[in-house]
Amino acid sequence: MKRVVSVSLGSSTRDKRVETEILGERFIIERIGTDGDTARYRRLVEELDGQVDAIGMGGIDLYLQAGRARYKIRDAARLIRGVRRTPVVDGGGIKNSWEKYVILEYLPKEAGISFAGRRVLQVSSVDRYGMAEAFAQAGAQTLFGDFYFALGLPIPMRSLTTVRFLAACLLPVLTKLPFQWLYPTGAKQEQHAPRYPHVFRWAEVLAGDFHFIRRYMPEDLSGKTVLTQTVTAQDAEDLRRRRVRTLITVSPEMEGRSLGTNVLEGIVLALSGRRSADLKPEDYVQWLLRAGFRPRVETLTAA
Repeated sequence: MKRVVSVSLGSSTRDKRVETEILGERFIIERIGTDGDTARYRRLVEELDGQVDAIGMGGIDLYLQAGRARYKIRDAARLIRGVRRTPVVDGGGIKNSWEKYVILEYLPKEAGISFAGRRVLQVSSVDRYGMAEAFAQAGAQTLFGDFYFALGLPIPMRSLTTVRFLAACLLPVLTKLPFQWLYPTGAKQEQHAPRYPHVFRWAEVLAGDFHFIRRYMPEDLSGKTVLTQTVTAQDAEDLRRRRVRTLITVSPEMEGRSLGTNVLEGIVLALSGRRSADLKPEDYVQWLLRAGFRPRVETLTAA
C-alpha cells in the first residue's frame, strides 16, 4: 500500500482521504489541513517522516520561480527542517511539466481549447512560472496578477521579461517575510474579499492558484473559463452560481475533489521510486499519462 499525505497550512474543512488503485498499486491519498497552525504542521510532517511514501506541502510553496532563478521561502523551509527520510514535494515538478503539457498539448489537441489571442488573468506567476511560460508560448494575452493579489498593489505585469526582472529585485526580500502576509492561510482561505474586479472583467480565462481566485473573485463571472486545481464539489457549485462557463482542473476529479499539484508530484514519486531531483519534466508527464490521469474539463453553464 502506497501512502501520499498532503499537509496543508489551509483550512481543515477541506480535508479529504481517498483509497484508490493506480497502475496496479493500492494508494491512500490524504489531505490534512492545519488551519494556519505552523507548530501543528511541523509536528505532523515529523510524525509522517519515514511512515509514508511522500509528503506534500499544501497551502505553501517551498520555492518561487522566475526564469531559471528559484527563491526558497524561508517559512516553508522551517516547516520541514525536521523531515529526514520521506521526500517532501511542493508541486513544483508538476507545475513545470504537466501543467505546461495540459495548456500546450492536451487542451488544444484533445479538448479543442486554444489560448491563442485569449485574455488570461494568471493570478500569480512566480508560484507557477511553467504555466506563465505556457500561456506565452500559446500566444495568450496574459496579465500576471502577482502584485494585485499577493501585495495588494495595482501594478500589472504583461510580459515574462517584466516578471523575471521584478522577481530578481523583490523575491530575495519577499521570501523572507512571514508567508501569511503574501498568501491566505487557515480560515482566511474561507473568506471572500473581492479585489480589483476590473481585471476579472477584462479576462476571458482565470488561471492559477484557486485560493487566490476564490478569495478575490467578484460575484459575476459570466462566460469565463477557470483553469486551476484543488477544487471541491462546493467550489464547483460556487463557480456555477457565478456563471462560469468552463472549469478546467489539471487533475481529474477523484471522489468530488481535484488533486493538488503537490499530491500529483507525490504520486509520481511513489510510483517511480525516485526523488524529484532525479525526474525530468517529461518523466512527470509520462508517469501521469501511464497512470491514466487526464485534466478535468467541465461545462458549468451553457453559452
